[in-house]
Amino acid sequence: MKLLVVGATGFIGGEVLRQALRNPAITSVVAITRREIPPPAEHGDKFRCFVLEDWISEYPESLQNIIKGADACIWSLAITPSQSRNMDFAHVTTVCYDYTLHALKSMAVLANKPFHFIYVSGVLIERDQTKELSYLAEYRHMRGRTENALLEFADKAETGSVQVTSTKPGAIDGPGPKATPDAVAKALFNMFGHTPRVHVSELAAAMIDQAQNGITKDPLWSDELAEIGKRVLKEEDYLK
Repeated sequence: MKLLVVGATGFIGGEVLRQALRNPAITSVVAITRREIPPPAEHGDKFRCFVLEDWISEYPESLQNIIKGADACIWSLAITPSQSRNMDFAHVTTVCYDYTLHALKSMAVLANKPFHFIYVSGVLIERDQTKELSYLAEYRHMRGRTENALLEFADKAETGSVQVTSTKPGAIDGPGPKATPDAVAKALFNMFGHTPRVHVSELAAAMIDQAQNGITKDPLWSDELAEIGKRVLKEEDYLK
C-alpha cells in the first residue's frame, strides 16, 4: 500500500507518519510538506519527502509521478482556530480550503482506485452553512464548506473511485498530562454528545485503518476514532 501524508510535520501528521512507517502493510510513505523532513532512522527505505512550494497551481510533474499509484491520503494540514485569529482570513481560507480541494482533485486522477482521502477536521466544524454560530463562526463554516466540497467531489467521481471521510476529534491527548479545554471549548464539546477526547495514537491508527481497509463512516467522531484505535493498537504502539 502506498500512503500520502500531508501535514506530517505537525502533531497529528507526525504520529500518522510514525505509525505508517512501522506498519508492514504500508510499503511506501510519501510526506508532502512545506519544509524538508529528514529520513527516519528506521524504515527510511520506504519513506520519501516532497517539499511543495505552490499548493494551488498544477502539481509539478515530479510530484505527479510520485502520487501515481497511491492508495490513500491522510490530510492534517490546516491553520488551527487559535492561529486563525491573528491571520488574514483570506489566507486561512486558501490554506484550509483551496489547498485541500486542489489536492484531492489532483491526486484522484493519478491514484489507484478506490482512492481513500481522510481529512482531519474537528468536533466544532459546522457543515450546515445556515446554522448560526456564536463562536468562531466564520472559521467553523469555512472548514465545514471544505468537508462538504470533499464529499461532493467524491459523490461526482466515478462510482466508488474516491472515498472521503472527515475525522472530528475534540481534545487530542498525547504523552504527559492531559490538556484541559477552556470553558468555552468544553461547553461547545458537550453540545455534540460525543466523547471529546481521543489519544493522538488512536486517532492516527483509526485513520490508517480507514486508509487501508476503506471508509466505513462519515464523519468519524472522537469516541468512534478511539474505539477503532484501541482495537488495532497494542499498548507498546502508543506514542510515549
